[in-house]
Amino acid sequence: MPDSAVLAAMQAGDEAAFAELYTRYSYPLFNLAYGKLKNRQVAEELVQDLFEALWSKRTTTQIEQAGPYLFSALRYRVINYIKSEKVRTSYELFCRLHLSEADNGTEAAVAFIDLNEALTAGMQHLSEKAQEVFRLSRLEQYTIPEISVRVNLSEKTVEYHLRKSLKLMRLYLRQFLMLIWPLLFFIK
Repeated sequence: MPDSAVLAAMQAGDEAAFAELYTRYSYPLFNLAYGKLKNRQVAEELVQDLFEALWSKRTTTQIEQAGPYLFSALRYRVINYIKSEKVRTSYELFCRLHLSEADNGTEAAVAFIDLNEALTAGMQHLSEKAQEVFRLSRLEQYTIPEISVRVNLSEKTVEYHLRKSLKLMRLYLRQFLMLIWPLLFFIK
């Protein structure tokens, strides 16, 4: 069957057509992702996420050609993964540097550790979806439309979870920020 027929059947809810599309494109997509990332597990995960999103959005997404659409969508997922990894590694480096600077003063080190623990504890007060939205937005730097696709929620719902989690985190962390703010001037 040509791709256009397989796409039409898949959009109608035919699981066998979806499986056919997966069989045709999963390996070449995996090879592309693996070639860029050199990480088998991440490449597999990105391809799986892509096909999961394709199936969940099958009735709302109009696709003309399967190959170009899938390779383009994967390219954006690879780019987003690389960006999030850069943010994550930068954050880890920032934490290490500030922790090593904070080691010079016991109070600063304790305050810095307390703040990290407070962030983790504050996130525990959020619902599972709000935690995921907060993590993707603030720690991994995904945009609201990207988060919407990733967690399978509407953009308005993602915005709601983000507003709710930011409000709660501000209240929860306020006491720690007030304590650590003067210490930050001494560290630098």
